[in-house]
Amino acid sequence: MSSQDIPEENLPAGQDAHGAVSVADDKDPFADPGLPPHEPRIQDIDERAAKRSERAVAMLFTVSMLATIGFIAAYVAIPADKSVYIFPLGHISALNFALGMTLGVSLFCIGAGAVHWARTLMSDVEVADERHPIEASPEVKAKVLADFADGAKESAIGRRKLIRNTMFGALALFPLSGVVLLRDLGPLPGTKLRHTLWSKGKLLVNMNTNEPLRPSDVAVGSLTFCKPEGLEEDDEEFQTEIAKAALMIVRIQPDNIKDKRELEWSHEGIVAYSKICTHVGCPISLYEQQTHHALCPCHQSTFDLSDGARVIFGPAGHALPQLRIGVNDEGYLEALGDFEEPVGPAFWERG
Repeated sequence: MSSQDIPEENLPAGQDAHGAVSVADDKDPFADPGLPPHEPRIQDIDERAAKRSERAVAMLFTVSMLATIGFIAAYVAIPADKSVYIFPLGHISALNFALGMTLGVSLFCIGAGAVHWARTLMSDVEVADERHPIEASPEVKAKVLADFADGAKESAIGRRKLIRNTMFGALALFPLSGVVLLRDLGPLPGTKLRHTLWSKGKLLVNMNTNEPLRPSDVAVGSLTFCKPEGLEEDDEEFQTEIAKAALMIVRIQPDNIKDKRELEWSHEGIVAYSKICTHVGCPISLYEQQTHHALCPCHQSTFDLSDGARVIFGPAGHALPQLRIGVNDEGYLEALGDFEEPVGPAFWERG
């Protein structure tokens, strides 16, 4: 709506219906400058120019869609360790460069298309409106809805189907970039949480001496920490594997072992349990000889190692997994298999 369409009695003082500007004088030094006359754009008077602008906006939205597809393709196809030389940046990650460029182009084209649409095809007529109280009257609410409907009509979103459809396509595809990035939260665990490095025949190696254990090395009432044979501290995956395979060895008089399966899986009273607390995964390191209780120092979960390592106090949800052990032909303690249940805290696929 232009100043020509405003009733004369509603115009600010000093402005007539033709957009004339009042001149400041001694009586009115702060005269309202009014609105300048509206000058139509070429797109307003030439439908061919409007079509050119429409095609330009559609092209920008289409390029955005192609860039989003390029982002996804680059993420899948380019190895994370591949590097390229880009002047003047030097050697940089090919994956990061491709993702940054495609994502930037996709965002830029959506923004540029929206701006070009607004500047060339949407109505550019300045509208003067009076200030009103904050609380809107029913008439004002009705006027707002009518203005919204007029704006939607003037945007030509219903008539310019090419722009509308390509814009919807660009906006629909772009969020896929964020969805694809969720894959960087890490590789799918598969069954890794259910298995450890322990297997039949793996020797129990003392964490302190790095030597295989014999039954004679474990005294009654002692607590020894072990790792699987072949796992070394300088291995790249050491921390990941020891977090599942860490073992604590205690020796209890066979007559004091209450759980039948625990006794069958032990060797001469030597029992092997996971060192990882089943509450939040802290390493258990405290052992009370007289009661055979193992205490987690983080939240005081207490396990009875003479009775299947069941929980007798604290927030832990289930007993410590036991590793079945025996002695090989050379007299060393060895595992007779892996843990029969996942170690550490419960997880949603636990079974």
